Amino acid sequence: MNGEPIVLKYKVSDFEGPLDMLLQLIAKHKMNIYDIEISALLEQYMEQINQMQENQMDISSEFLEMASRLVYIKSVSLLPKHEEAEELKKELEGQLLEYQECRKMAKQLGSIACYDIFVKGPSNIKFDMTYTRIHQSEDIAKAFVAAAGRGKSKLPPPREAFSGIVERKIVSVSSRVVYVLRKLWGGTTVKYRNLFTDGSPKSELVATFLAVLELVKNSRIRIEGDGDNADVILMRKDKSGE
Repeated sequence: MNGEPIVLKYKVSDFEGPLDMLLQLIAKHKMNIYDIEISALLEQYMEQINQMQENQMDISSEFLEMASRLVYIKSVSLLPKHEEAEELKKELEGQLLEYQECRKMAKQLGSIACYDIFVKGPSNIKFDMTYTRIHQSEDIAKAFVAAAGRGKSKLPPPREAFSGIVERKIVSVSSRVVYVLRKLWGGTTVKYRNLFTDGSPKSELVATFLAVLELVKNSRIRIEGDGDNADVILMRKDKSGE
């Protein structure tokens, strides 16, 4: 040897990472994982780090990073407004809970793992793609009707669906004005109700009523009496146009 002192270095074998160390410290000191006291946890964590340094163990950067993280959370919690500290604390608690569940699952899987078991791989099997299921005739009929119905829903509606809208007879008021004047042509007196033909479409009845109002407004006709039996008389103009 060249006379230089031999320095023994140990790796951290007791902990698989900083989260594993924190979980063991929490369990050892009976802390509540759902409400961690950061100050106490930081003190125990730094004490463990110092012991590892005294034993000249290699400390990976992730352990030092967790230490700085705990110091930062503690520093922020001392501020008047420590909402950020609460969020960071909840984030750390969530990571610890997830890691705790992973440890439980790893322990269960480790108890059932056995390297003496040989597992045969899947064999290449040729599948028969022939459809062999038997259906009732009623099921096939219902499936066809359902499929045909879905196809018909994409077609435009038939013309009969618009018969009550676009095929309704349009009657103009001017045409009914001519109709009323022809009824009264030659000085004939007509009953008011006789201007409205039974069974006529609603549009024609409305147009006739509006035509009568227009003629009365323009003093072309006069209505004497009340009700349906009132007489409608054509008013003739004199030579002066009155």
